[in-house]
Amino acid sequence: MASDLKIIIPVAGIGTRLRPHTYTVPKPLLPVAGKEMLAHIVDPLAGLDPAEVIFVVGYRGDQIVDFIKHNYDFNATFVEQKELLGLGFAINIGLEKMDPGKLLIVLGDTIAHTDFGDFVSDGDAIGLKKVRDPRRFGIAVIENNRIVEFEEKPANPRSDLAIIGLYYFDDSSILKRHLERLIASGKTTRGEIQLTDALDLMVRDGATFRPFEVDGWYDCGKKETILSTNRELLNNASEAADYAGSVIIPPVSISPSAKIEDSVIGPHVTIMDDAIVRKAIVRNSIISKDAEIESCLLDESLIGEKAKVRGKFRQLNIGDSTEVQ
Repeated sequence: MASDLKIIIPVAGIGTRLRPHTYTVPKPLLPVAGKEMLAHIVDPLAGLDPAEVIFVVGYRGDQIVDFIKHNYDFNATFVEQKELLGLGFAINIGLEKMDPGKLLIVLGDTIAHTDFGDFVSDGDAIGLKKVRDPRRFGIAVIENNRIVEFEEKPANPRSDLAIIGLYYFDDSSILKRHLERLIASGKTTRGEIQLTDALDLMVRDGATFRPFEVDGWYDCGKKETILSTNRELLNNASEAADYAGSVIIPPVSISPSAKIEDSVIGPHVTIMDDAIVRKAIVRNSIISKDAEIESCLLDESLIGEKAKVRGKFRQLNIGDSTEVQ
């Protein structure tokens, strides 16, 4: 569709709010609704036929590299971010590795449902979604169907339209110039170099941004939000096979390689590759690859890779290779 389009996806964050899982796995590779978070983000972008996808990697970046190379055949570039100084800093690192031109930025920890072709079709645009508490987000102020101001987590917000981590620029060199100006000034917001501040500089210099409200926006930043995202995405699309001796209550996503024996699964459960669930009741939970669940009831739980859980009623947040009895 847009073969001259380049995409930057920043995925360097440590994901401290999702520990203990992120001690061993980078946040974008945690499972939600049947596949890795990053797959939900990258898969819809394939139809744009991008010339290049630049991943800004950092913490456990080797796993990101392996995942992309194993699952996708587009032209991918990986740039290391050694200092976590904010989103603006991360994007500037990505810009240094590309020639000026059309640019789509998609954050690596939120999932957006929208028409991406429409998003990149008509001038600079910012993805937005109405939220209940705009003080928690960067927000956009709209007048006459154009964005006239950006604010990063304002104490007294003038808008309820949150910036959801989706940005399009017809000419990336303008963004790069303003990011470099911001970095050179030494200005930070809450201790970080914010992309929102660079966008605000662009508006003050006469740039015009089209507000673009997305259909769905799903946060995966902490246990509670990744479980709610799992529920929402499973509601939108899920399949349920039959397992002899077990009861499956949709919506669920169960890998064909998972083993389900004498259990009740669902609703709103993701079970990944080669996991084993035996004599258990599991609902509202995500079970990672190679985990083993036996003789217990799990609710509102995240279970890491190769973890083993046996016995009793539990509400757990268990990292990789952990054993609980």
